[in-house]
Amino acid sequence: MKEIDHHNAAAQGSKQRFAGYRDPLAWTILLASLGGSAWAEQDAATTAQTPAGAQSGPVLKAVTVTATRREESLQKIPVAVSVVDGEQLERDNRNNVSSIVQQVPTLNFRTSASNKDTTLFIRGVGTISTSPGIEPTVATVIDGVVFGRAGQSTLDLLDLERIEVLRGPQGTLFGKNASAGVLNVVTRAAPEEFRGYLDYSHFGNGNENRYRFGVGGRLTDTLKGSVSGLLGKYDGNVKNVKNGDDVNGYDRTGVRGRLEFEPNTDIKLTLIGDYARSDDDIPNGVVVSTRSAAFANALKPVSPSRHNQHILSDYKSRTEDTSAGISGQLDWQLGNYTLTSITAWRRWLNHQYQDGDRLAALPLTASHDNGKVNYNQYTQEIRLASPKGEFLEYVVGVYYMHGHTGETYRRLSVNDGIANDGQANYSVTSNSFALFGENTFNFTDDFRGIVGLRWTRDGLGYKHRRVSTSPVAVTGIQPSTSSHGSVDEEDWSGRFGLQYDFTDNLMGYATYSRGYKGPAYNVFFNMQPRDTEHLKPETSDAYELGLKATALNNRLTANLAVFHTDYDNYQANFYDSVAGQVVTRLVNAGKVYTKGVELDTSFQVTPQLKLSGALAYTEARIDSFKCPAGAASNCNVNGKPLPFSPDWKTYVRADYSIPLDNGLDVELTTDYSWQDEVQFTLDQNPDTKQGAYGIWNASVALADYNRGWRVSFLGKNLNDKSYATAMAAGSNYIYRFVPRDDERYFGVQAHLDF
Repeated sequence: MKEIDHHNAAAQGSKQRFAGYRDPLAWTILLASLGGSAWAEQDAATTAQTPAGAQSGPVLKAVTVTATRREESLQKIPVAVSVVDGEQLERDNRNNVSSIVQQVPTLNFRTSASNKDTTLFIRGVGTISTSPGIEPTVATVIDGVVFGRAGQSTLDLLDLERIEVLRGPQGTLFGKNASAGVLNVVTRAAPEEFRGYLDYSHFGNGNENRYRFGVGGRLTDTLKGSVSGLLGKYDGNVKNVKNGDDVNGYDRTGVRGRLEFEPNTDIKLTLIGDYARSDDDIPNGVVVSTRSAAFANALKPVSPSRHNQHILSDYKSRTEDTSAGISGQLDWQLGNYTLTSITAWRRWLNHQYQDGDRLAALPLTASHDNGKVNYNQYTQEIRLASPKGEFLEYVVGVYYMHGHTGETYRRLSVNDGIANDGQANYSVTSNSFALFGENTFNFTDDFRGIVGLRWTRDGLGYKHRRVSTSPVAVTGIQPSTSSHGSVDEEDWSGRFGLQYDFTDNLMGYATYSRGYKGPAYNVFFNMQPRDTEHLKPETSDAYELGLKATALNNRLTANLAVFHTDYDNYQANFYDSVAGQVVTRLVNAGKVYTKGVELDTSFQVTPQLKLSGALAYTEARIDSFKCPAGAASNCNVNGKPLPFSPDWKTYVRADYSIPLDNGLDVELTTDYSWQDEVQFTLDQNPDTKQGAYGIWNASVALADYNRGWRVSFLGKNLNDKSYATAMAAGSNYIYRFVPRDDERYFGVQAHLDF
């Protein structure tokens, strides 16, 4: 009996972040088997004793999500959502948005040398562009604040409670940047009692060291708060043979603070501030093959191959990145109604240096870039939620975002020893205003209807001026020019559907959603007269059928989603040639579609063993491509796959805990992710394909939750698989971006609560 009490006490404390990790009898195991909706929804199990006649034995713990702008059970909402637990990510050394793509089969991520060029894909759809004049297709929302630029969300995340991946158009309630889906990040609330933690991790193959710390608790009867921070440094797993430096690493710091003020039971004010700084030295691609003997000779002693981890560079590609912001959220109970106001300001500074020629050929040849981004955004959202349990339940609101980007981009081009210089200064200003509402009609206790609409008005304007030392085009630099433009567009998005509870444990839904993404400008260094015309808004029509089931006395869940989405005026990058260099050109590519099936399962086998998984089949294809005038690439791409979209992708996981008689716990974890072949470029270049591959990870931990410590040993990529997270084509070569786990490595983690 004493041993059971020990585990029950640990389970109660582990539900709060600062109390330590989850009780092993409650944490148990995840083997993910199929799908995309909610494999991680049950990332903890409860084994608490129950009174006579009540349900007993191991059960899955239901997760509450905010995918409908209310707190509701994941198993009850008519939305396909994947949920990843923040504590699990920290234990697995997955520290940012890009690291979760292995765990969520429907999610993919484009890596680049600079954070500003990264992007997310959901169900095969995302926006690839360096232009500040286009919004992402997948919205990133952190604690209710929409991020206007995709690169803002690539730094390490602190104090994660969970990440919700909402799949398919979410324009009704989330609006901005949500035509393909939403990455909704929820951080931890401040704890009721004072507590803190220290965490240290060390990993090999690049000397990676990470420190995390936090403290928080109640300050007064009406005020509680928390503060946390991180320090991380990684030398990298790529070698520059020019000078012997290790690259592809990072040096990061961050801090996050939170205050929660509750003067009475009706009002809660939450203030959140964060600051993150990163110095990354990701190379501008590692060459894997060449089509030119001259380039191959210039690259020596580097030997191009699919597994190459060496570069030859006389200009260090790197990015200095700073993200900071403050937000205030007011939740006011007006009787049974809830009024929520979220006011936020964010700033993002990005300074990139890139070796465009990927050689050490000075003083004869060079193409070196230096770019600065200064982005500020202000957002205001006000929404009203009606009481639950009535015939009509609704959320209505108003939303405003103002964003301004100022960029300076400079290029040095050296050809046959002759140097030329070009500098472009450009800015983009955007304003977006929206009215929205979604209603649920409870026709009966089991049958519901959903009607949601959002009206959005977008205003977008740009200014661009480039000055060149050459009056004619030279390699990589167009002559001096200037232009400006503006556009205003308005449109509707929405969601309509039916939901039916077949039994208390089986729910089904059918929905139609219309997505909308605003107009765009292709604003970049070598902007041409042809780029001064704006791109039309991108719209989508999505149809989805879903089932969410619970069985075996809440020990087993299975969630299924079947979807088909058509996109019109799809905004995409296509290869082109400007001033003798290969570039990507933003165009309305035409019509594309994505369809597929997603399945998630979780099974609490015993109090110590949990299996869970996710599987996604996604057929994302080009339906009808509009070949841009003067295109320098293959336009015969109808019926071909969209970039960064493998057809099949899966993740499986198992965790097993062994409680010892001395009060210690041994925890064993293993997971395996696999994905099908993927094409990285829209022009279907056969050399920019990554073949199918799988990654196997495992860990073993020893913990004493009564004393608040845990030590674990982790093995990453145990099958030692080398692969690319992105590939692209230069003028006469192919290059890849090298992931952190490009080869097998091991590490240790130590955690202490106090």
